[in-house]
Amino acid sequence: MSHSKDGATPGGANGPPDAGARRRTLDSGIASKDCDAEPIHIPGGIQPHGYLIVLSADLRIVQVSENLFALTGQSPDALLGQPVDAILGADGAQRVAQAANRAGELEDAPLYVGAIDCTFDTKAQRFDLTAHRHDGTLIVEMEAAAASGDAFASIYPLTRTFARGLQNAGTVQELADLAVREVRAITRFGRVMLYSFDEEGRSHVLAEDRDPDYASFLHQFFPASDIPRQARALYLRNRIRLVADVNYRPAPLVPPLNPLTGRPTDLTYATLRSFSPVHLEYMRNMNTHASMSVSIIVRGQLWGLISCHDHDARFVPFNTRLAVEHLGHMLSLQIEAKEERAEGEYLAGLRRTMGRLIGAMGEHENFVAGLRSVPEDVLSFARSAGAAIVLNDQITLMGSTPDEATVRELTQWLAENTSGIWATDSLAREWPPAKAHADRACGVLAVPVSQIFRNYLLWFRPELMQTIKWAGEPVKITDADGANAPRTNFSPWLETVRGHSAMWRPGELEIAGELRGALFNIVLRRAEERAELANELARANKELEAFSYSVSHDLRAPLRHIAGYGDLLRELEGDRIAEKSKRFLNNMLDSARFAGTLVDDLLTFSQMGRAALRPAPVDLGQLVRVIVQECEADTPTRHIEWVIGDLPRVVGDAAFLQLAVRNLISNAVKYTRTRESAKIEISATRTDDEYIIAVRDNGVGFDMKYGAKLFGVFQRLHRAEEFEGTGIGLANVRRIVERHEGRTWAEGRLGEGATFYFSLPIVFRDVKGTVIGASARASSGAPATTSRPDHA
Repeated sequence: MSHSKDGATPGGANGPPDAGARRRTLDSGIASKDCDAEPIHIPGGIQPHGYLIVLSADLRIVQVSENLFALTGQSPDALLGQPVDAILGADGAQRVAQAANRAGELEDAPLYVGAIDCTFDTKAQRFDLTAHRHDGTLIVEMEAAAASGDAFASIYPLTRTFARGLQNAGTVQELADLAVREVRAITRFGRVMLYSFDEEGRSHVLAEDRDPDYASFLHQFFPASDIPRQARALYLRNRIRLVADVNYRPAPLVPPLNPLTGRPTDLTYATLRSFSPVHLEYMRNMNTHASMSVSIIVRGQLWGLISCHDHDARFVPFNTRLAVEHLGHMLSLQIEAKEERAEGEYLAGLRRTMGRLIGAMGEHENFVAGLRSVPEDVLSFARSAGAAIVLNDQITLMGSTPDEATVRELTQWLAENTSGIWATDSLAREWPPAKAHADRACGVLAVPVSQIFRNYLLWFRPELMQTIKWAGEPVKITDADGANAPRTNFSPWLETVRGHSAMWRPGELEIAGELRGALFNIVLRRAEERAELANELARANKELEAFSYSVSHDLRAPLRHIAGYGDLLRELEGDRIAEKSKRFLNNMLDSARFAGTLVDDLLTFSQMGRAALRPAPVDLGQLVRVIVQECEADTPTRHIEWVIGDLPRVVGDAAFLQLAVRNLISNAVKYTRTRESAKIEISATRTDDEYIIAVRDNGVGFDMKYGAKLFGVFQRLHRAEEFEGTGIGLANVRRIVERHEGRTWAEGRLGEGATFYFSLPIVFRDVKGTVIGASARASSGAPATTSRPDHA
């Protein structure tokens, strides 16, 4: 989480004024380049409270620390090339030889060789020996033993209180409080802190135990530049480090380069490794003359440190350091166990919520309706204040969210710039328009629910303003040459951090991925169910078409016979039939003719689903003019104003298209007959891939709430007594247009007229996808607008 510096405010002291050539710049938690590049693993020397020997494969001395002269009375150069017993004696040499044969245990892992007695100038001394192999070199370290006996014997007495307390600690915070108390009781340092590292390398002091005259850093932050990247890498490898006296003079290695490698000896795993002068000056600036740190390793990563400080020099015996290192191992395991348990419980809660979401989605026709039915679970799933569902450009909002337009713009940006599940705690940093919505959408979790379309589940988190208490102003100090220099002031300094929401936890992203997979399964299952239903409907539709064709065909002859014999009866016996019987006969003939028309329409409807299309170029302008002339001939007494626009030349089945257009124009003629001045307009517009034909009239119109019924079979919006018809004409139009890969729809206002639309593709393809031809503007020379008076 990268924090901005908006609104940084000092608290307590702001630090001393600049001194000399030093200059100060704000440090956002990123270590300086020169500090990161400092080769602290090859300092070329050690701390002088111990001794170091580098041995060849045959256990001969190839490099020593210069301070061995004070112990042995021999110059370092004189020791080079001698067998190791020249320093350690026969017993020590034998122990080192035995350790060297345990090659696997020595590689990058210091091994306690044991305590040995050495005599120099008749003076007997006891040393603890450790050995390890690194970079092809065997390194032996010697430190004065604090007491006789095995160093391991004191581990349990020193750590047993801590081991018992581990069982009672319920949280990581309780573990931290216990650890600092026990480490201080064991080591007697004046101040012991435990801090954790965040994702940017900043350290946060979680627990502290100190003498009253030591400054408190509890709950304060240290910038990442205080512990540079390569220092954290060393802490991960070497779990305990000691500076016994900040004012020590390093004992250099002789010779400076390792004769075996030709390079400076890598002291990454050496306990006695000398520290960077910058680090030592940093300690002096903190009034710390001795320090010890123990690494806390959780899941293979540097989780934090136990850091011990003292105002005076303090040598920590090997056995005590061993006990503290063991405590650090136990603490690391406990922190890992408690974090994993807490994360496991949290994930279990998320999965329970996810189960309810999946159940709700499964109970509804579509997943959006399912999620809308459980809004509280949707929001709690990601600990968010708001959520949005974007499906086929339709947006559903829940809780506190940006407006629909902003959500639509965000999904477009997500589709173009992200892939898979994506989350950020600072959306404005990635997408600047979000800055205006920080109170609702400072952070976002985006879960795409389609591989093709811009369909998303979005969760929003508001801005979470924080006040960070730094251990001194987080500055990077450089000298006149641009070299890194340590901070000099550690008085509390407050900073207000804005522009970030609560962070998204890895577990939340993991469960979001599981929800996405479950949603895909639900959508796929619904698609399969719909495909199966479509197949069943298609089969039923074919059977119904076959039945309707058969019935319609078989009914035509009887109905014609009824109408024919009825006409003959009226013609032959009309004079002798009573008026009442004549009225009955006329009603029967009208019904028979209506039934015949209905049967003809049904037969046509059935044939349109069965007959193959015969695509060819069709001049819609010419086709419309022919139909208009027929309508004028059928309504000689009416006044209709015809407005015919510039209509295109298209590719389609001419007979079917003529039927569709005739139905629409006939409807317009029929529903304008109550108007004294009827007006019917036929026009066309073009888009990138289709022509849209419109038939507009100023007739009785219709209520748009019934618009969805217009193109159904036997659907009527007006009484048969007012306007005749079978209710199949518009269904025929839709079927014809859909077989041409087009669309149909209508707009109307009751009493003000209606407009019926249908579209036809500019490029026509047959059922195999082959392009038959391309539609074009008609070239017949038809006028753009034709106004025709009524032909009486």
